[in-house]
Amino acid sequence: MSDQPAPTDTTRLQLDPAAADAVRAYAARTRASADQFAAVLEDIATNGLPSVDNSTPWEDLRERTLTRLAAQRPAVA
Repeated sequence: MSDQPAPTDTTRLQLDPAAADAVRAYAARTRASADQFAAVLEDIATNGLPSVDNSTPWEDLRERTLTRLAAQRPAVA
């Protein structure tokens, strides 16, 4: 939170319907991501950390992600 006082004008600017829908969609995606993360943490708390043998090295995950991102990006001539 901010140490600055709250503004005295409580009038809020309304979003157009398309922008409001986009904000709601973003909120839903963020909430789903947070729920998934919380489920992983709860699983770790209940069952402990997964074994190294059943895990993917972070380097492999990084390379897969970089390859996916590079494929999405248009090539520069």
